[in-house]
Amino acid sequence: MKINYQNTKLAQVAGFKEQFPKNNLPQIAISGKSNVGKSSLINALCQNSKLARIGKNPGKTKQVIFFNVDDKFYLVDLPGYGFAKTSQKEIEEFSALTDSYLNSQKIHMIVQLIDIRHKPGQYDIEMLEWLDYAGIPYLIVLTKADKLKKTQIKKQVDLIKSHLHQNLQEHFNPIIVSSEKKLGLDQMKSAMETVLMNQ
Repeated sequence: MKINYQNTKLAQVAGFKEQFPKNNLPQIAISGKSNVGKSSLINALCQNSKLARIGKNPGKTKQVIFFNVDDKFYLVDLPGYGFAKTSQKEIEEFSALTDSYLNSQKIHMIVQLIDIRHKPGQYDIEMLEWLDYAGIPYLIVLTKADKLKKTQIKKQVDLIKSHLHQNLQEHFNPIIVSSEKKLGLDQMKSAMETVLMNQ
């Protein structure tokens, strides 16, 4: 499958379930905590720095945002979780929206982002356990690798793995990326395209 990622456009911004696309285009969703680098990664993958809006303040994405990639699939930016300054009401609203998305759409893969500099948080682990239970293909991507020295990367990968439950450790094969340095993007594209071809 040949995909031109530069031919990507904003397709839909959904604030509630009824706004999700109704067509059968495959969907690959990007999940992760606030400020993990979802928007930067989408922009790097699609080689368009203005595609996904990047805010200086975490928690900017509060809707489910659908990007049409070359009319081949939707790349879906999910609201970030775990942002402490967001009000409880807002957390409940976009958690409910994310739940609606996860339970109503035919998702081909979820790309779960974890900041390589930190151990996975409670929400990261809960999301991975849910994915493992739900049987949805998923890819673990460790972001912001450019913030570490090369000698620190393996240590951090081992640290993250050690905080996962046994069943998750067995399938732990992350892709290490840097949106800024364009590291790991080809590996991500290859993994996503493999899933799309096999569906």
